[in-house]
Amino acid sequence: MSATPRTTTVEVRLPSRLGFEKVAMSTAASVAKLMGFREERVEDLKTAIAEACINAIEHGNRLNEKLSVGVVLSAGTDALEIKVMDDGKGMGARPTKPDIDRKMHGEEDPRGMGMFLIQALVDEAEWVVGTNGKGSYVRLVIRLDKEEA
Repeated sequence: MSATPRTTTVEVRLPSRLGFEKVAMSTAASVAKLMGFREERVEDLKTAIAEACINAIEHGNRLNEKLSVGVVLSAGTDALEIKVMDDGKGMGARPTKPDIDRKMHGEEDPRGMGMFLIQALVDEAEWVVGTNGKGSYVRLVIRLDKEEA
């Protein structure tokens, strides 16, 4: 009889106030370290989570402190899945890929890089629009590199 893979879940609820993304970063880093992630991947994860939480606070909940951001970390045997949930409608169309050179030279707003940064740092990133215009989330997956664990 084979054992079913165990998943450990950690949940954090954050106020919609900038600065509290650091709580999610620290929690995710602790879980990733317990799973055996290399320090470099832990840093990637912290940056991706911070970006996702800031987007949820600013865009999803529009800095409304009566609303909270939910962060659910699901640690499996070979991957960590993170959901960052807010009360927003989610995104309509995906933004166009940013022109890094134009941003670096001040020809474009330096903001708007978060989604692309997130995608570069994790193995999977999915933005899910909430039903009835409520409760969207971003789902991130970062895989444990078995050779280096």
